[in-house]
Amino acid sequence: MLKRCFPVFVLMASALVWSSCRKEGFLAATTTTNLDEKTVFSDSSRTVGFLANIYSNVGLSTSLSRFSYNYIVCGGLEAACDEAEPSHAFSTPATQFATGTVNAGIIGEEPYKTCYSNIRAVNVLIKNLPNAPLRQAYKNQMLAEAHFLRAWYYAILTEHYGGVPLVGDTLLTYDVPIVAKRSTYADCVDYILSECDAAALTLPATQTGLNYGRASKGACLALKARVLLYAASPLFNGTTLPSDAGGAGVDPALVGYPAYDINRWKEAEIAAQAVIALGVYSLNPSFQGLFPLRVNTEYIFELMRPGGNSDLENMCLPPSRGSNGTGSFPYQGLVDAFPMKNGKPITDPASGYDPNNPYKDRDPRLDYSIIHDQTVLLVRTGNGQTNGSAPVNIYVGNYNGVLTGQDAVHQGTITGFYNNKMLDPAAIAGTLSFGSNRVLPQMRYAEVLLNYAEAANEYEGPTGNVYAAVEAIRQRAGLDPYQLPIGLTKDDMRTWIQNERRLELAYEGHRFWDVRRWKIALQTENVQSQGMEVNRNGTAATYKLFNVTKHNFRPAMYLWPFPLSETGKSPELIQNPGY
Repeated sequence: MLKRCFPVFVLMASALVWSSCRKEGFLAATTTTNLDEKTVFSDSSRTVGFLANIYSNVGLSTSLSRFSYNYIVCGGLEAACDEAEPSHAFSTPATQFATGTVNAGIIGEEPYKTCYSNIRAVNVLIKNLPNAPLRQAYKNQMLAEAHFLRAWYYAILTEHYGGVPLVGDTLLTYDVPIVAKRSTYADCVDYILSECDAAALTLPATQTGLNYGRASKGACLALKARVLLYAASPLFNGTTLPSDAGGAGVDPALVGYPAYDINRWKEAEIAAQAVIALGVYSLNPSFQGLFPLRVNTEYIFELMRPGGNSDLENMCLPPSRGSNGTGSFPYQGLVDAFPMKNGKPITDPASGYDPNNPYKDRDPRLDYSIIHDQTVLLVRTGNGQTNGSAPVNIYVGNYNGVLTGQDAVHQGTITGFYNNKMLDPAAIAGTLSFGSNRVLPQMRYAEVLLNYAEAANEYEGPTGNVYAAVEAIRQRAGLDPYQLPIGLTKDDMRTWIQNERRLELAYEGHRFWDVRRWKIALQTENVQSQGMEVNRNGTAATYKLFNVTKHNFRPAMYLWPFPLSETGKSPELIQNPGY
């Protein structure tokens, strides 16, 4: 039974549980346990439950437990790029993309299958909603939410594959021939924008109270801004991917816009400005305090979770705090990307960085995002009470009489670090009674500010508004001074914005896509990843880098391959370049 947290969307055990049990991607029929469409949509609670189930997969792309092998979680997109090491070396898309071994024969069917199954469910809802026993005003809102959700799932598909088949309102069946022909990337973008525009006409600017977590006008505008930003980016705007990846026979229009147009940056800027102009979102005063909050002014669209969830703590905390060790482990490269508290990169001789005390006076987001040796965490008892705090001992050796323990590098962590992003200090791993009320952000205001800054910089250059957007995030982070250097060029500002995205949005599913759409993955992903070994003897400490996984990248990996299970039964589904 799906556990959603909209009281109006509660799914009872007797309600419909819609699933896709067949492996036909978007051809998959929507099936039920023991109810047909007439039975479901003649009942109001089952109708809203049907919509709730479509919401349940909106976090597909960003989930930290996205990839698994035989039910063992190995990580999410952060473990498929230069952010983190998977918890296990099993063959999943995380390791396949990291090591450059991904191909159409081994890639999983998701997100293709999951997205099209949910798109079909939206179409089922749109078809049947007029006859449901609900007030017309409520039907109108549900219809608008359905259009947003359809746009959301198509956006996930396009970021993975480029142009994909657009099926409109059609309910595909198995008694007529089905053509899975790809639409152009431009047509997919236009369709997503039109769905967002249609939904935004009806939905309120934000959702509050019992409706919190449902699609809003703000979510529609924010999704438009994201999609347009991607469309304006180098990977898609004047694409050369077919020739880069050795796929000369692939029509460039399927994977992007064949001709570059600087006005796409302008459109992305305007779209992000529209979200800002709503005046209903703002940065939470505390970066650390943001993520445990269920309701806040920064989240624009979120995956709702049941109260008392502790799955992130289960995956990510050190073993001494009850973790099962299935979370991914941050790389040294991500740690090094965080500047000093004075805002200067650690490579700047004037930054004050001390390699013999590497975590002192760093950007506060480092401690809030990554657990390193001697990070102090609360210690909690089985009844949920705080029993003081204690450092996490990741070192090797003997520190003031305390020997290496279960949290140590090479033992509890592969890289010498644990993820701390979005964890709730009040939650206890492995419990429900002392879990978190957190929900998981899918779009938040900090991303919109960075989207605006990037698009405006590319179209207009580093204007005062670009500076202001980036500096607002740096100020909230606690940098002092938070101001960027004056007189930056467009290229300089681009570098600062890209690094701010890396830090602010770490572990939220952005980095994997960002380095691809910027078309810099040949540099960022062809790297030897590293960890940090801390050796302690008494009070003395030494820090030694060590190699982890060698990452490999080839141009084909800018997009995902369509799984052979789909191209095999649909020859008209043209494979992406290089696969």
